[in-house]
Amino acid sequence: MNKLKLVSEYLENIEETALSADGFDNAIIGVYDGKIVYSITKCISLLIHRDKMTKEDAYEYFYFNVVGAYAGEKTPIWVDDIMLPNVI
Repeated sequence: MNKLKLVSEYLENIEETALSADGFDNAIIGVYDGKIVYSITKCISLLIHRDKMTKEDAYEYFYFNVVGAYAGEKTPIWVDDIMLPNVI
């Protein structure tokens, strides 16, 4: 079962709706406050490897076309997880 399907089922159970980012299902890291949470690091990596973009092109595309596409209060949350410490 893919991550988006799991998240969608979870949101249905709590009667919430959320917007997803097409093509970034593998970058989902969770749900917060009824919104889908994505890893920016994983999104950039997908663009580089899947879409064969350079690192610079991937960053530019991601921040302009994905993060910049605000769609209201259910817009996904983007987490810059590269800066999170490895604390357990």
